[in-house]
Amino acid sequence: MADFSFSTLNPDTIIDGLEAAGFSVASGLLALNSYENRVYQFHDDDNIKYVTKFYRPNRWSLAAIVEEHDFALELAAEELPIVAPLVRDGISVFSHKGFYFAVFPCRGGRIFEVDNLDQLEWMGRFVGRIHAVASQQAFVHRPMISTEESLVQARTIIRAGDMVSPGLQTPFFTILDQVIELAAGQYKPQTQIRLHGDCHAGNILWTDAGPHFVDLDDCRTGPAIQDLWMMLSGDRQNKLLQLDTLLLGYEEFFSFEHSQLSLIESLRTMRLINYMAWLTKRWQDPAFPRNFPWFNTEKYWEQQILMLKEQYAVLQEPSLSLNQHF
Repeated sequence: MADFSFSTLNPDTIIDGLEAAGFSVASGLLALNSYENRVYQFHDDDNIKYVTKFYRPNRWSLAAIVEEHDFALELAAEELPIVAPLVRDGISVFSHKGFYFAVFPCRGGRIFEVDNLDQLEWMGRFVGRIHAVASQQAFVHRPMISTEESLVQARTIIRAGDMVSPGLQTPFFTILDQVIELAAGQYKPQTQIRLHGDCHAGNILWTDAGPHFVDLDDCRTGPAIQDLWMMLSGDRQNKLLQLDTLLLGYEEFFSFEHSQLSLIESLRTMRLINYMAWLTKRWQDPAFPRNFPWFNTEKYWEQQILMLKEQYAVLQEPSLSLNQHF
């Protein structure tokens, strides 16, 4: 399906859509950092701040967006600090001139400190509580994490995009194919549940009351470790300490299958390759060349070759295990 242009989404369209959905807009629209969708902050006649998200058409079906919202509302009902969409007359997904959009309360906060062990333990408890609720039913319309989408189809997108410098195509696709084969062979998940799906520091805001998530746009089905591994950083010993701290909090609320630790590097590989495919796929959106000017340069693809070689080596190392001594 062809990429969709946001060129018809202008301030008048956004404000008209919001007012038709029953929201007053007393301020201008402040564009917030988002590439996949278009996100704006505004305040109403009572000076209450809101955030509206206009979804990229042709990416998610209406049913999939509704399922994302229902998941957020279900978690919020269990008193988990999720920024859930606002509901008007039983509706959380609104439509205007071909765009689906939602409105959320505006929540601020600091960036989650991935090297702060106290915050990591808190995050472990938080994700454990999310998974305890998430495991009680399944997604119907949201996708499942798969090597077919994140590795095989991603490779096809990169190849078809013709963005790799001509002189680097042979070394790039040679190591890419080796990495895909190794990662795909290692990704053998067993238990899979509903997930946040994109649990990195940028999607977690911290206040004095603790953390809260602000985006479930990539929620999907997969192994629980997907919502934990992106909070690990540094060398192997640091990652082991961080993992032990995360799981200390996590297992207060939900049981963790330690066999899932063997999936971390295959999941990391899927994320790395899918990122290249995402930039390739979205390159016709003017926001992407403007914000990622380095993407179609020879230097970038040289760096990706080195990164893939490093990842190939990591995939052959023993997986993290909490039986190891610090």
